[in-house]
Amino acid sequence: MGCCGSTERTKREWKPLEDRSCTDLPWFLLFTVFCVGMGSICGFTIATGGAGRLVFGYDSYGNTCGQRNEQIEGVRLSGLDQTDKKYVFFLDPCNIDIVQRKIKSMALCVSLCPDEELKTYQDLKRFAMHNGSELCSYELAGHKYPSLPERFDKCPKLPVPPSKSLPVFNRCTPVDISCYAKFAEAVVTFVSDNSVLHRLIGGVIASKEIIVGLCLLALVLSMILMLIIRYISAVLVWILTAMVVLGSLAGTSILWWLYIDHRLTEAEMTRDNAQALLVYAIAATVFTVILLLLMLFMRKRVALTIALFHVAGKVFIHLPLLTLQPFCTFLALLLFWMYWGLVLLFLGTTGNPVQNEETGLTEFRLTGPLQYMTWYHAVGLIWISEFILACQQMTVAGAVVTYYYTRDKTRLPVTPILSSVLRLMRYHLGTVAKGSFIITLVKIPRLMLMYVHNQLKGKENAFARCMLKTCICCLWCLEKCLNYLNQVGVVGLIAWTHGRLLRGEWLIIMARTE
Repeated sequence: MGCCGSTERTKREWKPLEDRSCTDLPWFLLFTVFCVGMGSICGFTIATGGAGRLVFGYDSYGNTCGQRNEQIEGVRLSGLDQTDKKYVFFLDPCNIDIVQRKIKSMALCVSLCPDEELKTYQDLKRFAMHNGSELCSYELAGHKYPSLPERFDKCPKLPVPPSKSLPVFNRCTPVDISCYAKFAEAVVTFVSDNSVLHRLIGGVIASKEIIVGLCLLALVLSMILMLIIRYISAVLVWILTAMVVLGSLAGTSILWWLYIDHRLTEAEMTRDNAQALLVYAIAATVFTVILLLLMLFMRKRVALTIALFHVAGKVFIHLPLLTLQPFCTFLALLLFWMYWGLVLLFLGTTGNPVQNEETGLTEFRLTGPLQYMTWYHAVGLIWISEFILACQQMTVAGAVVTYYYTRDKTRLPVTPILSSVLRLMRYHLGTVAKGSFIITLVKIPRLMLMYVHNQLKGKENAFARCMLKTCICCLWCLEKCLNYLNQVGVVGLIAWTHGRLLRGEWLIIMARTE
């Protein structure tokens, strides 16, 4: 304002703050320590041989194929030199018996997978003599296969189907497509006796088509939504508003019509049904009246919403590379999930060798405090995934706020998205870690309750089922509210650090003028 009551007003300068500092630095340090712990788990599995056992495979006596092995106390035929035997061969690959996700078929290290069908024990002997690859247990001599009484238990089931080795995991895989599915399932399952790992791995493998399909569906819907926001946002808002209003009116009318119709035929209905219809009709009427009043008093807000959608559509014109940002986020999530799944498989073959009393086979299990590494790894899946998603929100918010607060659009930065990424990495990683951790704290109990609910399905009483569903629903609502507050906080933080945020003045002005 000018001097002496002058109406002249000074022009407000909208520019980024010059003096900035890192936000929530302790949370950034905590997240860094947590990520170091995640990396340490991977290093532990590699150092203790879990990664090697997964990649190269191991036999039923605890020997890792393709390398020298140390003697395992109390396990016979362990500590063998398997340098020349690089492939894992299952004695019964087309009929693998899995009991509670435990593999019972004996596995051996062999130097060559049978590439032709072996129908008799003479064929097994011939294959061993010609190729030096013995397909029966190590204590049986290859030239004696046809005459040994142990051949029925310690030799492969006849006929032995032709197989070939996998390119990475060195397993003899049956060529027969009909039995390949069971064998592939067994290869994934043959990691340890850890039921938690088996459920996680088995669930991902069983739902891989659904997961990929949902990802593609989300991608298609996102692209459609971008087109809608750009071109038909105004029509869409009014169509949705009209559909909600008409739907409420139609639902209310139907309920009253049903009530009046049943009243006219009162002899054919019970009194309780009539009262229920009356309650539903009154509740629907109250809801419809409230909705109509809200639409009446907030009609200007609807127009403002349309204007905001219109401005959002213009953002994609001035920042076209913003459309590629979700792909980058998806790629980051995909790479992290692949790493997480690989380390999970490593954990499945890590631990101390234990001989299964039921089958006599050697398995590797995490014992003592080491078994909690699986839970640590599971928490890392949620926290780091939420962290990556929050980084996407912060990047988009920074780029869009830069667009909003630049009056002259010709003076936009050359790379506003890259500037937003650099600003995020320089100042706000702690805030992102803090927000994603809060979401993780809510999501973990909800997932645990969902797991308990699925395990008790059909066993719990009605009260317990109702309480579980209520808790799950409440935690879901709390998670959505926190997600919304996180997004609002992200936009507010970026806007405040980019310029002065006063009642969203400039945002509203742009929505009304552009």
